[in-house]
Amino acid sequence: MELSVVVPTLNERDHLAATLDVLAAHAPDAEVVVVNGPSADGTTGMIRDRDDVDVLVEVSDRTLNVSRNAGIRAASGDVVAFLRHDLAIEEGWTTAIEAGLQNAAVVTGPIHETLPAGMTTTAPETRQIRGRDVTYFNGGNVAFRATVLDRLDGFDEYLETGGARDAAHRLASLGYDVAWESEMSVRTEYEADGGVDERDHRWKYRALTYRLVKNYGLRPTVLRRIVSHAGSDAIAAARDVVAGDATPTGWVGTGRDVVAGVATGWSDGLVARARDQSPTRNPHGCSKRADRAVARYDWR
Repeated sequence: MELSVVVPTLNERDHLAATLDVLAAHAPDAEVVVVNGPSADGTTGMIRDRDDVDVLVEVSDRTLNVSRNAGIRAASGDVVAFLRHDLAIEEGWTTAIEAGLQNAAVVTGPIHETLPAGMTTTAPETRQIRGRDVTYFNGGNVAFRATVLDRLDGFDEYLETGGARDAAHRLASLGYDVAWESEMSVRTEYEADGGVDERDHRWKYRALTYRLVKNYGLRPTVLRRIVSHAGSDAIAAARDVVAGDATPTGWVGTGRDVVAGVATGWSDGLVARARDQSPTRNPHGCSKRADRAVARYDWR
């Protein structure tokens, strides 16, 4: 196995340095590709002073999926892994990747994050949608056979959030399985703040609706899933209002953002479905542009 590890980053120099230190210790033979952009904290200088990064790609776009696709283009391994810039791999990570790829074209594993109340760990997540078993994965700890990424045409750059979940739907459509390897584990090297979720509801529902409509079309199943998500969020927000943790005005504003996000995602999803009617369903993928990188440093 020739492993390339793509690490997208943005203004996280210190966390990235810790991640690269552990990566060098536990996966010294892996090709490391850092996609930086556009950081303003000295990340570029820090990387250029190291001898354990093989390729540095500078991009001007802040979208994570653009960085992922730029990393795919720079990677040369027959297996490409994606690692979040604030996560450290544990010993046995590369062995687990190799073992998982014996059974599936994609492999993922748990993420251990430290919170003030204790440790949280992600678990496997599978949903059945229109007869497909969709296995979700965290885009910060996943490895693909390079041939599968080629078939997917990378990640959908329209999405500012939810790119990994969209890829999971498309993997299921193409007939690829996602293996779960408990030994392919990563952890945060610092304590997360565990603060309030400040998720952008407009983009959350725009992304949710877009990927469902793009991948499944105008079907009752799609509408039910969107309404179910919106209903759950509305009930949770109403409870916050009753508890005094939110205002009625904020609740109404959130509802307005949800409606706007669904409307935009619905329209754009239909356009995307019409533009790419192949099983790949990726009209904004790797092959669609060649101008992501503004600079590239290759020390291979």
